[in-house]
Amino acid sequence: MRQLAANNLKLVSNSDESDVTVINTCGFIRSAKQESLDTIFQAVQLKKEGRIKKLVVMGCLSERYEEDLRKEIPEIDACVGANKIERVVSALGADFKNELTGERMLTTPHHYAYLKISEGCDRPCSFCSIPVIRGKHVSKPLEKILDEANYLASAGVKELILIAQDTTYYGVDLYGKRMLASLLEKLSLINGFEWIRLMYAFPTGFPADVLKLFNECPKLCRYLDIPVQHVSDAVLLSMRRGINSRELRNLIENIRKDIPNIALRTTLIVGYPNEGEKEFKELYEFVEETKFERLGVFTYSPEEDTSAYTLGDPVTTEIKEERYNRIMEIQQEISSVYNQHLVGKRMKILVDHYKDKIAVGRTEFDAPEIDNEVHIESTIKLTAGKFCQVEIVDADAYDLFGKLTISDDILP
Repeated sequence: MRQLAANNLKLVSNSDESDVTVINTCGFIRSAKQESLDTIFQAVQLKKEGRIKKLVVMGCLSERYEEDLRKEIPEIDACVGANKIERVVSALGADFKNELTGERMLTTPHHYAYLKISEGCDRPCSFCSIPVIRGKHVSKPLEKILDEANYLASAGVKELILIAQDTTYYGVDLYGKRMLASLLEKLSLINGFEWIRLMYAFPTGFPADVLKLFNECPKLCRYLDIPVQHVSDAVLLSMRRGINSRELRNLIENIRKDIPNIALRTTLIVGYPNEGEKEFKELYEFVEETKFERLGVFTYSPEEDTSAYTLGDPVTTEIKEERYNRIMEIQQEISSVYNQHLVGKRMKILVDHYKDKIAVGRTEFDAPEIDNEVHIESTIKLTAGKFCQVEIVDADAYDLFGKLTISDDILP
């Protein structure tokens, strides 16, 4: 988008105002693929009605199924795979400008941004199509990450969210060792960032030096997204996760011991082909015992070209949904109890938006869009990107409610 703007192409979010529609697709799981296809067909209809002149499809779906898309949907003018920005720019009649490498046009609110530190994945997880679509793990050079981070800081970003298919593996391919801790230390020295958040940290071989930073680096949010997917040894073995139940439990115990008050987010998969009632019960009890502060669940989706695809899909949709609901019900109780413990505490809040005397923000224990929010009644207009001190006065399962403290309501 930054490249297009530099070529004097006007970017609009409404198809009715455009001559060209560009659709960035996902091809990871069945529901995401269907959503991408539905969006493409909507654009095809607009093209047939003469409301747009050109349709460009890019991203994971076109990387994985380019030949099929070209054959089945001839209305697509250009089909460009993942990580091919130059080809997208060219397909839109623009010139790729190398001097803009690292520059971004933010689609998030101005005060937070995602920064991808690597692409692809070397993990052999049986259910995952990312290596098929995105290829092997490729780390972004440290200098390029720092350049991009400095650009984001200069644009007013206060919260930097590090992402990758596997953040903990950063640097192995380029530097011969895991370099995530070193990267975090360098990012923390950049003026402007108040919070640095770490997402998608693969549990197997978790780098111990990263854990130390949570206590040494005040900018590093005491929040860790660590997708465990399951806890049954039988399921973990079939999933090819490279870790067993005991090791997983020990890792979580050590994280909690080393980093007091950390909020752990995880994701789980229910309905995997060899997940019987015994394996699901073990997962349910694990959630009940571990009490993750944040948790999301996916129902298993068989994906072509993955090793688990040959196992079929023996768990019915009804059973998957039942297991999904049972996990989310117990997680709702866990989240409710956790939030109630915060009532009466004073917390630093980053404001995301303000309307009708209500500000909505987040604690350091909450990532945008997927985690809890804090609702603050305030006659003072709290602009997005500002930090404030809030006393939590009430809570429900997934939201907190607070009031500004009198002494230091707005933080610089």
